[in-house]
Amino acid sequence: MFGKRGSTDTPPKPTPAAPTAPDTATLNREAPAATEEPAERREVLSAPPVAPTVERPASAAPRVGAPVLDAQRGDAYYDTKSQVFSALIDTIDLSQLARMDPDSAREEIRDIVNDIIAIKNLAMSISEQEELLEDICNDVLGFGPLEPLLARDEIADIMVNGARKVYIEVDGKVEKTGVRFRDNQQLLNICQRIVSQVGRRVDESSPICDARLPDGSRVNVIAPPLALEGPSLTIRKFKKDKLTLDQLVRFGAISPEGAEVLKIIGRVRCNIVISGGTGSGKTTLLNCLTNYIDRDERIITCEDSAELQLQQPHVVRLETRPPNLEGEGEVTMRDLVRNCLRMRPERIIVGEVRGPEVFDLLQAMNTGHDGSMGTIHANSPRECLSRMESMMAMGGFSLPQRTVREIMVGSVDVIIQAARLRDGSRRITRITEVVGMEGDVVVTQDLMDYEIRGEDSTGRILGKHVSTGVARPAFWDRARYYGEDQRLAAALEAMEKKSD
Repeated sequence: MFGKRGSTDTPPKPTPAAPTAPDTATLNREAPAATEEPAERREVLSAPPVAPTVERPASAAPRVGAPVLDAQRGDAYYDTKSQVFSALIDTIDLSQLARMDPDSAREEIRDIVNDIIAIKNLAMSISEQEELLEDICNDVLGFGPLEPLLARDEIADIMVNGARKVYIEVDGKVEKTGVRFRDNQQLLNICQRIVSQVGRRVDESSPICDARLPDGSRVNVIAPPLALEGPSLTIRKFKKDKLTLDQLVRFGAISPEGAEVLKIIGRVRCNIVISGGTGSGKTTLLNCLTNYIDRDERIITCEDSAELQLQQPHVVRLETRPPNLEGEGEVTMRDLVRNCLRMRPERIIVGEVRGPEVFDLLQAMNTGHDGSMGTIHANSPRECLSRMESMMAMGGFSLPQRTVREIMVGSVDVIIQAARLRDGSRRITRITEVVGMEGDVVVTQDLMDYEIRGEDSTGRILGKHVSTGVARPAFWDRARYYGEDQRLAAALEAMEKKSD
């Protein structure tokens, strides 16, 4: 073990424990030398076996708003951190550290780091030591410089463009942070650590990868040689407290009357497609609508990277799988949707429809799986229908155009349009129902629209959700079947009165 803090004598190596000794709580380690570490030792080892990050207790969480976000940090801090980190890696037994619980691992790292600082005679205040310790624990046990950003619930997106450029989105606005990585290798190691937790990989042979964090946050990594300036990491964070429609009302994303209509739509098992652009809040809205599914229903979700947060007890979550190194073993979204039809689902929820699986989802909606839901990238309800038609054509389905449109009309009841406005705010801009066909044209009607009426002195867009005057929507009989017709009539009437 190390000698007393501040001692200038190099302590002797510990005597190895007998092979039969059962106690491995204290790690076998050697004292670091007081000399400068060679430059090549400052590089982070490639994804060492570390303690799991999934069950990190609150006491081990990084400090919110820690000074790591301070852009004033200079190269001297990172040079000191590199010295201490290299000495720590030379000293500690990572395989035994991986078997310890997070609290014990942090305490072990704390003891070693404090001794390293003392032996190297680094002039640091107590607060600076705590800051350095926090950073090093994040490097070894967590996701490095990302940890303070992941702890901030108000951040919606984290965008890393190489080791030196890290951006975040807060309240719809993108801003640059002072966070940086030691080098691109450290960033790539952290990306590998993230994707390996869900059984995926990212390297030169497989430079693009979708994954998720333990809390469900969506992760995309694109590595060199495709990313020219170092690995690019994008994280779409989920709030710890799951949003509800009532909260969306408070945020102004939807009017109270519009939210009431959406609750009824979810309750009466309408088949729903949520349409919108990137970052418009489609998945958040899908999570909100699932709150109105009865708790005794069997729900099956199909996703590329599992991020839906359903609260019902009877949920089966399915996730696609990329091919292995030999190019085999791939499981596509279409495979999942087709298979879940054999699993006695009452509702099927597809996280994102982006290919030929749209045909299988529409078939499921049209064959007794009422109340199924999915999201799609489109800028309007009419464009949403066109995209679904195009996806079926790209899937190789040689069906007449009229037949394809009849399938869509018979399957989809409601399209909900979400949008991210130019001021960064997110709004539900339209609730549209698919009514039928006139000739070869799909007929739709809007129940609610969002009118932009200007902007205030700060640039925030001012608008209002208004009724289109439809008093009896096409799913009225379905609402009456579930005993929700009077509630629906009251919501539509209240929406129309507010629009006057």
